[in-house]
Amino acid sequence: MTKAELKSRFRAFSIRIVKMVDKLPNTIAGRALGAQIIRSGTSPGANYNAACIAKSDRDFINKLKMVEEELDETIYWLDLIGATELIKPELLVELDKEAKELLSIIVKSIITKRKKLTASQL
Repeated sequence: MTKAELKSRFRAFSIRIVKMVDKLPNTIAGRALGAQIIRSGTSPGANYNAACIAKSDRDFINKLKMVEEELDETIYWLDLIGATELIKPELLVELDKEAKELLSIIVKSIITKRKKLTASQL
């Protein structure tokens, strides 16, 4: 997958998160969880864009680690939103699947870049 394709996926994911948050109920729980997931669910795309212009391999890895953390947090919030039925869990399946796929891609990218960085230092 190219950088442009992954940027596009992150953008689409962010848009889906925004639309999902707009469907949360206007309750204390809905507002609180919405505020959490809007931040964690939209920041991976911004952080990935930043990684694409990293100044070094170490900088690239550090920025991808931020993407990893935010995606992991987003998966947690999606689970909590479904478990509390603020949104029906079956409506969150595809969004959760995409979050997990993006996380897998990022983790593999981190591993690959670390291996290349280690090999170049030998």
